[in-house]
Amino acid sequence: MSLVIGVSGEAQAAENLQKTIKHLLAVVANSNHTFIRNGEAHTGKEAAQHMQAKYKHFKHKIKTPEDFIRLAASKSIMSGRPYLVKIGSKEIRADRWLLSVLEEYRESVKSQEDASP
Repeated sequence: MSLVIGVSGEAQAAENLQKTIKHLLAVVANSNHTFIRNGEAHTGKEAAQHMQAKYKHFKHKIKTPEDFIRLAASKSIMSGRPYLVKIGSKEIRADRWLLSVLEEYRESVKSQEDASP
């Protein structure tokens, strides 16, 4: 008799959510871009720490990586101003940049899954 212990779909989704958010935070922290919050420039490490703190605050509302981006990484709660990422001389909204990072990550994960036997 064998005992099979499975992970429920909900638990697996939560694990994947944690893994995905951890990846997004690592990309921000290891980035050489400048992150602008309320007009002030921050390093990637500083931006990731701020997003991590907001993630802890909104964790009960975050069910998807898009929720994380929307609630913890897109705009100031206090001023409502969008966060920006300065890449070279160009500034783009942080939520748009992170959504592209998320898309690349998902494609990478899917490629790995497709390649595994």
